[in-house]
Amino acid sequence: MTALYELSGLSADLPLPGDLLTALLPMRKPRLNVLQDITLTLRKGETFGLVGESGSGKTTLARVMLGLAPASMGERRFQGEPLSAPGAMARLRRGTAMMFQDPVASLSPRMRVGEAITEPFAIHREGLPDRRAMAIELLARVGLPPAIAARYPHELSGGQARRVCTARALALNPALVIADEPTAGLDVSIQGEILNLMSDLKDERGVGFLIISHNLSVIRHTAERIAILYLGRLVETGPTAEVFAQPFHPYTASLIASEPNPDPRRRRADLAIRGEIPSLLRRPKGCEFHTRCPLAAPQCRTLAPTLREVAPGRSLRCHLAGP
Repeated sequence: MTALYELSGLSADLPLPGDLLTALLPMRKPRLNVLQDITLTLRKGETFGLVGESGSGKTTLARVMLGLAPASMGERRFQGEPLSAPGAMARLRRGTAMMFQDPVASLSPRMRVGEAITEPFAIHREGLPDRRAMAIELLARVGLPPAIAARYPHELSGGQARRVCTARALALNPALVIADEPTAGLDVSIQGEILNLMSDLKDERGVGFLIISHNLSVIRHTAERIAILYLGRLVETGPTAEVFAQPFHPYTASLIASEPNPDPRRRRADLAIRGEIPSLLRRPKGCEFHTRCPLAAPQCRTLAPTLREVAPGRSLRCHLAGP
């Protein structure tokens, strides 16, 4: 399958608020290392899942991929072209789209739905002879009636707002859509409708999806491949079915074991992750998961593991775990 978006050795720092002296002297402004050594390939026409606890860097990674936040190190390539090439960033923004976690907040309250979903044409200076006709066509793609085009965001239900944001994301026929918690705040039945819609669009239009979520059920049923992020580092990647069937990393195993199970005959395994996720301001030395890991050995406290391939298509960052 053709590579769509490639990350190699990517790291990213974000500025921290400082005192008056740091405000006057920008070179002294402190920075927080959020992402470290991310190497990942998203393929054309696939759904890729990105999982991790809150604060693990999932949304920051999406922002860096879209060019909304800078990378401090590493290389990014979109459709085979490095983003450092002239004009590459403009082509990236033309070929990608974002579905935000809060769909209503991502829509302007002063714009009707029809205007909002055709706004990408104006931003990218794409000629559009009949905006109303295009708005109705986009709404039809996501299963909404033409009358929705005349409404304002506050007049939409949660499911309708998600579909409207999906229509806007698809306006320019992007190659990649990044969906940040696409089912957050929705009833289970509406969640299913949104996920089925995304699956249909992938099959019909060849759109690649990067789904960011802490909901493992969503990832299990939608993504072909998965990556687990902890404190800004990838700790495990691989085909979704294989990772869920046999998780190698203790963090992955704990996440999967803590997933709610509706079967009353089955008790959830007591593998909940101990303690809180450490602050990025005080990263643990060695393996960053050792402070919460049930398998931690002395070497884990001093020596940082590298991401290594442990099986075809599967990578792992751990000294002790593996097939």
